[in-house]
Amino acid sequence: MADPFEVRMRFSAQLQHLNASVVSLQKAASYALKYKDMDEDLHSCILEQLERTNMNTRANIMFFIEHFMEMAWKENHTNYIDMLQRDIIRVVDAVAPDNESGAANVKVVRLVLQNLQVKRFLDAHVVTDIEEVLKERETSAHDAGLSSPVVDDHDLGEMPPSQAIPHPGRPTAPRLDKRQVEQRIEEDRERHKRLRESIWHVPDRQTEIDRLWEETSDLGDDDHLMGREEFLAREQAIAQQCPHYTPRTLDGLYGREGREANGRGDN
Repeated sequence: MADPFEVRMRFSAQLQHLNASVVSLQKAASYALKYKDMDEDLHSCILEQLERTNMNTRANIMFFIEHFMEMAWKENHTNYIDMLQRDIIRVVDAVAPDNESGAANVKVVRLVLQNLQVKRFLDAHVVTDIEEVLKERETSAHDAGLSSPVVDDHDLGEMPPSQAIPHPGRPTAPRLDKRQVEQRIEEDRERHKRLRESIWHVPDRQTEIDRLWEETSDLGDDDHLMGREEFLAREQAIAQQCPHYTPRTLDGLYGREGREANGRGDN
C-alpha cells in the first residue's frame, strides 16, 4: 500500500507544475484516480494548492478540475464530483478572489463553470448564483494587467501589472513579475488553440452519422434526374477536352430510364 503522505506530496507537486497542455492535466487526473481510495485527502490537496499558489497556477488548476471531473465520471468515481459540488464556492473564491489578481481569473472561472454545467456536473442555479458574484469582481483586463482566457492575442499583456489601477475598497494582491505575465500569455494562447480545435471535434462518430442521416432528405425522382444530368454533362466536358475519349453511357448505371435519358432507348 502506498504511503498516504507520499501520495499527497506527489499530487501536490503535480498540481504546482500544471500547465496548459492536455498531457499535464491527464497526468495529474490519472494519478488522483489511481489513488481514489484517498479521494478526500487528494481533494483537500486541490483546495490547499488553490489557496497557496499564484494566479497562473490557480487558473491551470481550474481547467484541471474540468478535465478531472470528466475523467472521474468515465471511471465511475463520483466521490470527486460530489466533493467538487460541495466545495465549489471555496474553489471559485480561491481562483478568482476579490482582488486585482483574481479579476484576471474571472473569465477562467466563468468558462469552466459553463462547461461543468453543460456536462451536468453542476446545477444551473448554482452556476447562476456564482455568476452574480463574479460580475461584482470582474474588471477590465487593463485593470488586472492580464487577460484570460478568451481574448485576442494582441490584447494579452497589453498593460504590465505595475500599471494596474487600484480600486478603492478592493483588496490588493501581490504583483506578478514579468516572467509570470509571459507564462500566462503563452498558456492562454495554448488554450485558445485547443478551443479552436474543439469547434471541429466530433465526440461520437456514430452520433454524427445519425444526425446527418436525419437531416438528409429522402432520395426522390429529382435526385435521379439531377444525377443523370450531371453524369452526362461530365462525360461531354471530358470528351470536348480529349478527342480520344469515348463518352460512357448510362447502360448499367440507371437501367432503362438511363438509356432513354441518354437518347438510346431499347432497340
